[in-house]
Amino acid sequence: MDVLHVLARLFGTVVKDRKLEIPEQFGKGYVTRYIFNEQIRMMIMNYELKENMVIDNPEVNAPRNMILFKFQHIFDETEKQPAVLITTTSMNMGPVIPIHTHTSTINIEVDSNYLSALFDQSEKSPVLQSLLENTQPLFFEQVIYPSLQEIVNEIVKTGVKDPFKMFFLRIKAEELVCRLLMELEKREEKHLYALNSRDIQTLYRIKEEMLEHLDTPPVINELAVAANMSPTKLKSLFKQIFGNSIFSYYQECRMKKAAFLLKEGSLSVSDVGYQLGFTNLSHFSRVFQEHIGMKPKQYSRS
Repeated sequence: MDVLHVLARLFGTVVKDRKLEIPEQFGKGYVTRYIFNEQIRMMIMNYELKENMVIDNPEVNAPRNMILFKFQHIFDETEKQPAVLITTTSMNMGPVIPIHTHTSTINIEVDSNYLSALFDQSEKSPVLQSLLENTQPLFFEQVIYPSLQEIVNEIVKTGVKDPFKMFFLRIKAEELVCRLLMELEKREEKHLYALNSRDIQTLYRIKEEMLEHLDTPPVINELAVAANMSPTKLKSLFKQIFGNSIFSYYQECRMKKAAFLLKEGSLSVSDVGYQLGFTNLSHFSRVFQEHIGMKPKQYSRS
């Protein structure tokens, strides 16, 4: 029995046309799953439940040769940045699955041997090579840029009907995976650390604390103390997971927050600059243009 049917039994309902509608007494939304073949499968989850749940993982003993691409915040109409988590199977196969009250994700799982066979072995970067070998616990986060979001929207809002729907969705899923691997291939790390859940939780805690204080530039030594890591290890793990240095990541998120505030329209350019810790508005304008592509005042009017 797969996860979808375990959920259906838990909610006292049935799966129809690969889709589980959440009964009203438990919440709202849906879960749908597509098993295209032995090499690739996809699950779309967009629901709100009245309480958190935990279920036994029916696939805990399945072969661990899959790579997971987990798309997050793709349905949210909030300031949260859509992102995809890319992990080797050994990071994900726990005995239980937490079912959170608010979930909006797309999970695509692909066989690492299938993916590896599609590439010229001599041309792969160290990051791509390590991921496709799938022999150690790895974890990456990649921001979803607009062209990737367009593909996601095609999957979620597809009007394609049978007999072409499965074919269409598989092609789109593989296109997403291809584009994400192209982004990972650009990463420059020569050596990758095998990760554990504690390191990942620590790095995410540090990242969230940093994002909660976008008006204050991060101080590496202070973050390292908070993480109980050496500054060198902290910087290396942060860049390995998020694909950017701590300060560059901070500055990028700072400018995305500025863009969000400017689009809301309730604050002036100077108010936004001061709120995000800039004392020199010319400097704010220059940094904003470097990241967003236009000056703040021009952006607020666009």
